[in-house]
Amino acid sequence: MNRIDIAFPYRPDRRGRTARAGHDEHVRDLIEQLLFTNPGERVMRPDFGCGLLDAVFAPNSPELTATLELSVHAAVERWLGDLVEVESLDIVPDAETVRVGLRYRVRATGTRRDEVFEGRGAG
Repeated sequence: MNRIDIAFPYRPDRRGRTARAGHDEHVRDLIEQLLFTNPGERVMRPDFGCGLLDAVFAPNSPELTATLELSVHAAVERWLGDLVEVESLDIVPDAETVRVGLRYRVRATGTRRDEVFEGRGAG
C-alpha cells in the first residue's frame, strides 16, 4: 500500500499540488492539531481536541498543570494511540502561551521524537 501523508497546514507545493509530509512529520502535525483544537470545533467529531488554549487565561497552579497533563495524555491515547506511544509529557502554561513538551515513539517507524508545541491564546 502506497501511503500519502498531507502536510499541515494544508498548502500547495511548488508544482501546485497538495504538499506532502514524511510519516513522522505527518504524525507530529496530527498531534499539533489535537493539542490546539478545542472540543466542539469539529462538526463530525465534537469531542476531538484538548482545549489547551483555554488554559492560557486560567490562573496557573500545580493542580491546573496536573489536570492538563492528564487530559492531554488521555486525548493523545484516545485519538492517536494507534500512531504514537507517549513516553513523557510536560505542560507549562503561562500568561500568554501554553507550552507542551512531548516525548513519543512513532509506532510505524519506531522513531523516538522530542517535540515542543506552543500555542497562544486568542485575545
